[in-house]
Amino acid sequence: MITLFNWLFSGLLILIVLPVGVLFVQVLLAWLPARSLPSAKSSRPRVAVLVPAHNESSVIVATLNTIGPQLLEGDRLLVVADNCSDDTASLARAAGAEVVERSNDRQRGKGYALDFGVRHLASAAPDVIIIVDADCQISEGFVERLATCCIDSGRPTQSLNLMRAPAGSGLKVQIAEFAWCVKNRVRPRGWARLGLPCQLMGTGMAFAWRDLPLIDLASGHIVEDLKMGLDFCRSGKPPLFCPDALVTSYFPRSEEGLTTQRTRWEHGHLGVILGDTPKLLVESMAKGNGNLLAMTLDLLVPPLALLTLALVAALGLSWLVFLLAGILAPALIATTGVLLLAATILLAWSQFGREIISFSALMYAPFYAVKKIPLYIGFLLKRQVEWVRSKRDDN
Repeated sequence: MITLFNWLFSGLLILIVLPVGVLFVQVLLAWLPARSLPSAKSSRPRVAVLVPAHNESSVIVATLNTIGPQLLEGDRLLVVADNCSDDTASLARAAGAEVVERSNDRQRGKGYALDFGVRHLASAAPDVIIIVDADCQISEGFVERLATCCIDSGRPTQSLNLMRAPAGSGLKVQIAEFAWCVKNRVRPRGWARLGLPCQLMGTGMAFAWRDLPLIDLASGHIVEDLKMGLDFCRSGKPPLFCPDALVTSYFPRSEEGLTTQRTRWEHGHLGVILGDTPKLLVESMAKGNGNLLAMTLDLLVPPLALLTLALVAALGLSWLVFLLAGILAPALIATTGVLLLAATILLAWSQFGREIISFSALMYAPFYAVKKIPLYIGFLLKRQVEWVRSKRDDN
């Protein structure tokens, strides 16, 4: 009986430690010099930039002002004012954008807004459609780099998507910025070193128009970007990471905005991990789809705070079992996982996080993880399954 328990408990701990191994490999590969994308082979394609917006009057003009100057004759800039009760639509028109308004209380969510915008664009379809969220700023040359990369590769293309901590933010938001950097910059860069695909990140995404029938945009899925990336990969179009194009936004200053945003992201991610990854693993191995397997392994890595909590809990339980029953293997596995995670985080911080957070502030991360326990309890007791917009700082 003890031997059976040893095997079962050790197997469970290996499953918990597996995501740490994936994360370590990604961070280690990211340390290598970034792979240069090949020079553009094609001329710049005709582009439509689609901006879904729900009550974004406080930020929409600033966003459009970064997009407009990068567009050429024949390009389109379309704002979908989705179920808006403010003046988002009129402000967008005044800023020079084409605007369509959508009102549907039953079908709420970004996916429905994107589908509405795509159907509007179909009358004069572009070569490439780029999706930019209404609260984002794009870097110089963003449109040309992303659109050309998409056309030349023949694959959906994801820009580098970073979120910044507003000036004067506390340690909690600084740690969140570092965790975001690891997720959206370090990990995709590591996988790209092996020629592997990245997840789609919701904003700064480019798709060839001819590829849009491969996915179903009209969805209220809480993490529609993850779903789209996996659907593209299943169809032989694994998303490509394009770090030369940068899109940025800011974390909300308000506690309410932060909580809403984190709950949507993390409950959605955890829901996909529990609901989809087993069948994705089976499908990818059965079909010999290495790109889908790589995306699934990446998907298995939970938020850093949850990974930390799970490993610490496993460490304590495994050593308790050792003290009570003398079973050592699980304790060694859990200890290895904790040490590997600590080494991975330090490795990521030393190369990519020094400008974001100090080493002393990074030491606060375990306490930050503890404060997120109610969020994960909420996932078990009352999981968020519908899309909810994050509250902006001034509305």
